[in-house]
Amino acid sequence: MATSTSALNKRLEGKVALITGGASGIGKRTAEVFAQQGAKVVIADIQDELGHSVAQSIGPSTCCYVHCDVTDENQIKNAVQKAVDAYGKLDIMFNNAGIVDPNKNRIIDNDKADFERVLSVNVTGVFLGMKHAAQAMIPARSGSIISTASISSYVGGAASHAYCCAKHAVVGLTKNAAVELGQFGIRVNCLSPYALATPLATKFVGANDEELETIMNSLANLKGVTLKAEDVANAALYFASDDSRYVSGQNLLIDGGFSIVNPSFHMFQYPDSES
Repeated sequence: MATSTSALNKRLEGKVALITGGASGIGKRTAEVFAQQGAKVVIADIQDELGHSVAQSIGPSTCCYVHCDVTDENQIKNAVQKAVDAYGKLDIMFNNAGIVDPNKNRIIDNDKADFERVLSVNVTGVFLGMKHAAQAMIPARSGSIISTASISSYVGGAASHAYCCAKHAVVGLTKNAAVELGQFGIRVNCLSPYALATPLATKFVGANDEELETIMNSLANLKGVTLKAEDVANAALYFASDDSRYVSGQNLLIDGGFSIVNPSFHMFQYPDSES
C-alpha cells in the first residue's frame, strides 16, 4: 500500500521534461527533482562530461543527455526531437541555460561583443527553446514552458547591464508566449531567484560558494534561510506540475522578499538583544 501511495504522490508521473543547462547548478538539481517526481528527463548542455555524468547518476532508464548550444537553432530543434524520439512526447520545457559577462561596473567599459553574447544565450536561447517546445506541444494542446529569469528581471543594480537587460527580456517573452500559447492549453512562466551559490554566480562575483552565501545572506531580507538550488528546483516543479494548471504568464520571485523593500528606510529594525 505504501508503494502505491508513493507512486500516486509523484507529481510528474508520465511527464517528459527537457532542461537546458541541466548539467550543473539549478538545472542539475531540477533534473534530479523532476526524475524523483516521476518524469523522464533530457538534459541539454554544452558541458558534455558533466551532462553524461548527471544523466548516469539519475539513471539511464529515466534520463539521457544531448549536447546543445542554445544559440544554435538546429541544436535546440535536435534536443526537442531527442526528447520526443526517446520518450514519445514533450510535456515540460525548462529554458534554464544562461551565462554572465565580465563584471565591469562602468557602462563605458562594457564590450559590445560581451553584451551580444549574453543576449544570444539568455534571450535568443530562451526564444528558440520556447519556439521548438511549442512545435512539439501544440499538437498535444498541453504543456508547460518554464524559463529561468532572475531578480535582475525586477530590480536594477544587481548584475551587469547585459544580464539585467536579458532577464527583463525573458519576462517579456514569457508574457507574450503565454498569451499566444494559452489557446493551445500551454502554460508559460518564469522563475526569478535571488543570488545563490551556483557556478554561474560564483564566477560573476569572484567568490567561492561559502563566501558568496555569506555576502548574499548579509543583504537578504529573509534571515535564517539560505537560498539553495533545491528551492528553485521546487519552484520549477510547481510550474511543471498540475499544481499550477491555471497559472500562466507569471514571473515567480524566489527572493525572500528582497525585491519588495528599500532597506535604506531602516523600517522595522529590532534591537539586537530582542528576538
